[in-house]
Amino acid sequence: MDTARLVALIAATITTGWMSGLFYGFSVSVMPGLKRSGDRTVIETMQRINVAILNGWFMLGYLGALLFTGLALGLHVPSGAPDALPALIGAFVAYAAAMAVTGLVNIPLNNALEQAGPADRLDDAGAARVRQAFEGRWVRANAWRAVLCTVALGFLAWALVLYGRGA
Repeated sequence: MDTARLVALIAATITTGWMSGLFYGFSVSVMPGLKRSGDRTVIETMQRINVAILNGWFMLGYLGALLFTGLALGLHVPSGAPDALPALIGAFVAYAAAMAVTGLVNIPLNNALEQAGPADRLDDAGAARVRQAFEGRWVRANAWRAVLCTVALGFLAWALVLYGRGA
């Protein structure tokens, strides 16, 4: 049981770190770089990213972070180590909130971007409208995901410290 708790906690920390890094990377490099690009470039690039990101490694991180955090939490409840529980609950709630932002804002925006069709078939006004409807909301929501995942990662790091202390 002790090994299972540690493995689940490490897996939760790694996968949450992946997601925190992914969303942070978009916030500080991908989206600022695209902001300096033309409308069609933004649309086409994000359409391609939205397809490419749906792969096993992404899913391992995205779903794994929630599942491993939930598993670590579940394994800590009966362990008699209540000190780590608030950190694990905090991590679970923060990551679940990041997933909620993704489901409520980012995915619908990605779907609307895809429904706009190929960027090279949009006239200038149409491309500008599609970009305007997408970019600002997506960037703000992604910043929230980055913050929430970083908070979850901080909680998991604290849970690891408590675990190491024998909590």
